[in-house]
Amino acid sequence: MPLTVPGLPRLPRRLPRLPSLPRLHGVPMPHLPIPPGLCQGPRRLLLDCTSVLDHLPVSAGVCGCCGALRPRYKRLVDNIFPEDPEDGLVKVNMEKLTFYALSAPEKLDRIGAYLSERLSRDVARHRYGYVCIAMEALDQLLMACHCQSINLFVESFLTMVRKLLEADKPNLQILGTNSFVKFANIEEDTASYHRSYDFFVSRFSEMCHSSYEDPDVRTKIRMAGIRGLQGVVRKTVRDELQANIWERQHMDKIVPSLLFNLQDPTDSSSPGCEKESPAELTERCFRELLGRAAYGNIKNAIKPVLMHLDNHSLWEGKSFAVRCFKIIMYSIQSQHSHLVIQQLLGHLDANSKSSATVRAGIVEVLSEAAVIEASGSVGPTVLEVFNTLLKQLRLSVDYELTGSCDPYCNNKTTTDQERQLQEAVIKTIGSFANTLPIYQRAEVMLFIMGKIPVPGIYPALGSPIAGFEGSRMIQVMLLKSLLQVTERYESSNMLAALPSSFLEPLLSFTLMEDPEIRLLVLSILISLIDRHQNTHKFTFLSILSDISVLKLKVDKCSRQDNLFMKKHGQRLYRHIFLTCSEENSGRSHYQALYTLLALLSVELANEEVVVDLIRLALALQDLALANDERLSLYNRCAVHALSAAYLSLISQLTTVPAFCQHIQEVIELRQKEVPYLLPEDIFIENPRVPESLERVEGEVLFQQFQIAEVLGGSGYNIEILNTPFTPQITDEDRLSKRKSIGDTISLQMDMDPRYSPEREQKSPAEQITFETLKNAIVDSVNGKEQEREKRRLVVERFQTAPFEEIAAHCGAKSSLLQSKLDQIFELTIRPPPSPSGSASQGQTPTRSVPVYEMKFPDLCVY
Repeated sequence: MPLTVPGLPRLPRRLPRLPSLPRLHGVPMPHLPIPPGLCQGPRRLLLDCTSVLDHLPVSAGVCGCCGALRPRYKRLVDNIFPEDPEDGLVKVNMEKLTFYALSAPEKLDRIGAYLSERLSRDVARHRYGYVCIAMEALDQLLMACHCQSINLFVESFLTMVRKLLEADKPNLQILGTNSFVKFANIEEDTASYHRSYDFFVSRFSEMCHSSYEDPDVRTKIRMAGIRGLQGVVRKTVRDELQANIWERQHMDKIVPSLLFNLQDPTDSSSPGCEKESPAELTERCFRELLGRAAYGNIKNAIKPVLMHLDNHSLWEGKSFAVRCFKIIMYSIQSQHSHLVIQQLLGHLDANSKSSATVRAGIVEVLSEAAVIEASGSVGPTVLEVFNTLLKQLRLSVDYELTGSCDPYCNNKTTTDQERQLQEAVIKTIGSFANTLPIYQRAEVMLFIMGKIPVPGIYPALGSPIAGFEGSRMIQVMLLKSLLQVTERYESSNMLAALPSSFLEPLLSFTLMEDPEIRLLVLSILISLIDRHQNTHKFTFLSILSDISVLKLKVDKCSRQDNLFMKKHGQRLYRHIFLTCSEENSGRSHYQALYTLLALLSVELANEEVVVDLIRLALALQDLALANDERLSLYNRCAVHALSAAYLSLISQLTTVPAFCQHIQEVIELRQKEVPYLLPEDIFIENPRVPESLERVEGEVLFQQFQIAEVLGGSGYNIEILNTPFTPQITDEDRLSKRKSIGDTISLQMDMDPRYSPEREQKSPAEQITFETLKNAIVDSVNGKEQEREKRRLVVERFQTAPFEEIAAHCGAKSSLLQSKLDQIFELTIRPPPSPSGSASQGQTPTRSVPVYEMKFPDLCVY
């Protein structure tokens, strides 16, 4: 019975056998039986035939009437593959496929899935020509199609890229990487919340560490890995909804991979393969990564760098570490620079017990980073930076004296290594200070001064491990650090540059017997006082016949400078005089003293200061004339030469002809008779020191009365010049002027009543028990009763005793009170001090009349 279908011509019950179809690719086309549901309609027949055709092997090809039954997108995809893969992509058919994808974007996911299926099959069968064609087609579709359905297509694309990256063939890995890079450069309209790039980060990082045997292929794989990481970064940082590439798990893979290629010495590019080397590409990628880092991501980006340098011992070489952090500092946003500094400081603290070379490498990187960051401050925690560096100085002194960084780990160190570290820390402190504004630099100076073990203050002395010698070394190191801070310090207000809280402890070090400490203090004072860069013009201590050749920069002394000299001038003169009286001073000390005196004359001198400085120079001459056993013949001749050189300079600055003439006459006479009193014969490598100074008298000396006469004739106030300069040593100076810090502590222990031998040793703390509390309560009750009884007896005495007895008792108490008051007034009311610091010679000090004994006119009394 023939099968009839409405609307179609009558068909026989069994379809005739189709003619033999040609074989395509060696696979015959199968015969198709009639499906059982054909009677349900022609449309059902067409669909069922189509589903059967969908499951045919792709390699069988489609032709004739069966090809028309396959979905159009599959036919379009199949048509882009030529019979010979060497012919490449069929461009005409590729254009048709692209047009179809743009016209029907909902088919993109199916196109991608089908292409992915073909590519997986070709990879498994090692048909790499078709693999390249499939990836080329995917790339073109990806670049051409921008619509909301692109996300579904991207999933198939990433699956194929992953398949290529998992392959063992380097060419496939490079092909997949290139496709991923193209995809990374596409800006998507909509974000994908579920897309993950963890595999790509891991795989690209692994490719960056490739150890392939062929060096050319290895270089290509590594560069592909670097470009892949660059693509991942670009793709993820653009959209906050994408995977967070700044998480630690990703940064710990990306950053070490980049640094590995940055430091690899065998990264020379092949002339026929790549135009740039892996190191150059890595640096470009690393800069791009850091340039995209926000405030909260800096820490995660810098931490792997520090760990990589630790794990590969790269701090000791310094060059690579410095190069890395130069890239970092120049790449990140300038407002985030202080975060890098804080990371380095924290890492330095964490490596406090590491070898000196490691610590020195970190400090060297800090120094270079501070120079790069000169445009801004080191962040909100300025003092923490210097506190960390000063802490490293103290630890270095301890390690130098003990010879070990960590006694538990037997980590030995040497003096040379620690000295190099100390020099690096001091240099770094100066580098940081130069980046700060003036007001912050003044705070840093006070901060460092507060860290220096000042003589006379026992709790501030250095580490208990280092002992007294360590404390002295710490003093030297911190003073060197302070000198670094003050070298470029320029302040128009000397009261702000040298406040009392800074100047007083600084001057106390000029009385230390350690010559190195005294020289450092003089250098610090010179740096702070010199505001017109005149220091280098006084580097040679000599007699100048004409100071115009120096071309000095001199400004009029301001009101603030006058106030400074009125407040601190006498203190400066006194310490200069006492420094000259030290027996272990050398040529550098006298040179520094000359420079200091010259700068005071140029920077801060008014008429009153000029007279004080001339008086000081004459006092130095008297000091050298005195037969003091402390000063050697060399020291006495050096003081004479210092006085002569300075008087020659200041006489020309004052421009008083008679004064200049007298100084010049004395100098010429000395050149003929006593040349050893001039700097040209003393401050040389082999000074010409005489056997004695008996001939030094008369006309070879500068005459005080003659100088006073010529200055008085020029309008100078010479009253103070006629007063001898005899500085007194205060209690603070006595504490400072000790041979060692140990003597200072011994002196304090003698002065402190707590260390008196008559004082009984303090008993240990008593244990508090129930009985102790009970006795305390009973004692308090008994005490109240005794106080009540005492008051009753006093009241009874005033009620019953005769008046004469009461008056005598009260009179005795008042006389005792009066005698105590007289003693207090006698101690507190003193005559005013003389300008020279002591009473004039030949006069007995007069006792000042107390206020309560003065006789006032009647009009002033009410």
